[in-house]
Amino acid sequence: MKITAIEIYRLSIPMEPFVIATGTMDYAQNTFIRVLTDKDLSGVGECSAFPMIVGETQNTCISVAQDFAKIWKGKDALDLEARLAELHLYIAGNATIKSAFDMALYDLSAKYANLPLYKFLEGEPREIITDITLGIASAEKMAEKALRLKENGAFALKVKLGKNPQEDIQRIKAIRQAVGFDIPIRIDANQGWSYEGAVEALKGMESYKIQFCEQPMRTYNDNLLSELRTQTIVPIMADESVYSHYDAERLCRSDACDFINIKFSKSSGIHEALKIQAVAAEYNVPCMIGGMLESRLALAAKVHFAYAAPNVKFYDLDTCMVGHLEDPVIGGVQYDGYKISVSDDIGIGADIKQEFLDKCERWVI
Repeated sequence: MKITAIEIYRLSIPMEPFVIATGTMDYAQNTFIRVLTDKDLSGVGECSAFPMIVGETQNTCISVAQDFAKIWKGKDALDLEARLAELHLYIAGNATIKSAFDMALYDLSAKYANLPLYKFLEGEPREIITDITLGIASAEKMAEKALRLKENGAFALKVKLGKNPQEDIQRIKAIRQAVGFDIPIRIDANQGWSYEGAVEALKGMESYKIQFCEQPMRTYNDNLLSELRTQTIVPIMADESVYSHYDAERLCRSDACDFINIKFSKSSGIHEALKIQAVAAEYNVPCMIGGMLESRLALAAKVHFAYAAPNVKFYDLDTCMVGHLEDPVIGGVQYDGYKISVSDDIGIGADIKQEFLDKCERWVI
């Protein structure tokens, strides 16, 4: 099955401003691609650039995507290993845009096999319930929002922190006072604390029943993670510290984390994500599947992945729920409150509405 053309779209989705420790996003900087073939089949992929985390912007994704399209044109879409290897050989890093191309190939392969993606990956449906994320604000505003989310049926709260440790402790205190102790709270510092700040913050939050803390420190402090674990009872989840299964092996071998957060925008997509969860399983380190600001299309691919990844135990699949002001997706992941599922349509089972794409910048290679 030969690739005949690749369409690239600037998929900007307006949203309410979303604040984390390292910056603010006021629209989802997404890129959508469609890989066309000579078999009347096409595969779709989406990625969401988060510059302050992964180091890619929407513009860099679009620019590199055009180079990737030129590399792939005329080649076999079903030789997934070879196609992905070409992208890694061409340019280091750029995991976010690579993930969109990875996703499109998996979509094509599953469609060619006439299977839903999870069945192509030899997975099985299971119950998935996502948490819901609170961006950084004042303690009072975060507590008010947390209570509204709980009253709306939220399963678990993921709270963005990573500012001043004492102020962060007050944020969690206010949230617990508002929602009580019968709802899990996960915190994410997005590398915002120093080692000393992480010790101060986590020890100060121990009485507030924190399920785990994501990425408390900068990745250059990975050597201090195992020591941090001895200083607090709050479990540590590695996020930005793990881009590949080599990273997972390094952290697990050194007892640096209790959990690992997998994101396609870091792993370059499904292919490497499957390896990460498998390596973590060897060390009995459970994983979470998370994301940036993807639409329901990329989220559907993540659910298919989770069905095929038994070591994925936590789900942070709320990216289109944290402020997207428009939903451009046909099909895709479906929400029943905070429960998530996908259909048995072949492939990923999602596409972008043509009327939305008609408003987007487009390149065809």
